[in-house]
Amino acid sequence: MLAVIEHRTRRIRVLGATAHPTAAWVTQAARNLVMDLEDAGCRARWLIRDRDGKFPELFDAVLADAGIKIVLTGVRRPPMNSIMERWVQTCRRELLDRTLIWNQRHLLHTLREFETFYNEHRPHRGISNARPCTPLPPPITDPDQIADLNVRRHQRLGGILNQYQHAA
Repeated sequence: MLAVIEHRTRRIRVLGATAHPTAAWVTQAARNLVMDLEDAGCRARWLIRDRDGKFPELFDAVLADAGIKIVLTGVRRPPMNSIMERWVQTCRRELLDRTLIWNQRHLLHTLREFETFYNEHRPHRGISNARPCTPLPPPITDPDQIADLNVRRHQRLGGILNQYQHAA
């Protein structure tokens, strides 16, 4: 699986998944990332990545053409990219350890659902309990409103992920 995360907003982008990643596949994922960022109007200045041999020079060249500087992590130094490492642990613990994946199509569907859940619903402590793609709701100040919240649960992926919404 290849994914990137925006450090400031904690927005995750799952670029794809394959059983056998090759240099051509990784390079195409980089091209897709550049196109997605251009379509969204985002501008990335750096990409922090590890020193895996699956990242060819062409991967770095595609990103350099888009104005993105590559920063390599130290050898065996996951703390240098701790925000992404934390997401990988979260994805494993909250999703993949609880799901039996049947094939690549099912994996991609599951990852897209988790990406949507992570970006639009799950609160993040690092950004004041906000959601990456959703602004914080206004605070509840009326005591009567706190007594009757009427919270509804929406299950995703067969109950593996639960979204809670205030039904006003």
